[in-house]
Amino acid sequence: MPSVERVVHRLDVPSGQSYAELRQRFEEAVPAYDVQLFAGLVADRVEWSAIVEATDRLATYGFLRYWTVEAGPVMSLAGNTLACVSYLVGNHTIAQRMYRHDPGVMLYAPLRVAIHEDADRRAWLSLDRPSDQFGSFGLPDVAAVGGELDGKVAALLRHLDLPAPPELG
Repeated sequence: MPSVERVVHRLDVPSGQSYAELRQRFEEAVPAYDVQLFAGLVADRVEWSAIVEATDRLATYGFLRYWTVEAGPVMSLAGNTLACVSYLVGNHTIAQRMYRHDPGVMLYAPLRVAIHEDADRRAWLSLDRPSDQFGSFGLPDVAAVGGELDGKVAALLRHLDLPAPPELG
């Protein structure tokens, strides 16, 4: 059974914004995946170019939100008062460029992102560096897309008025 040991850099980005403000801005910049739209396109067996066009139209900053879970409400039942929301964000047209080399990349695509508060109620955005995750496959074409995703994450952070960690290149 193969086992791959890897180093992953978790990037914890301070926002200088309230949790509510950062969450709102993030969700505006990374819209929800339109399940009905894409299910219809799949049912119609459209050309891949139609998928790319629809995705580009929706993913203004390169990413869509596939999943959102707010941890705070259930954690509050144990006496916790800090807010946290987790997301799976990505872009299936980018992911397919890796998928064709190894479908196992879907272990890391979409990317996990968390927006959370610290004990001083400062809001943070945290995620693992994409190039670390996809580089672990040892495939140059997959690693190249992981590096491209680093750049897209940095651009999204700048749009959100957050510092882009130097680890993103």
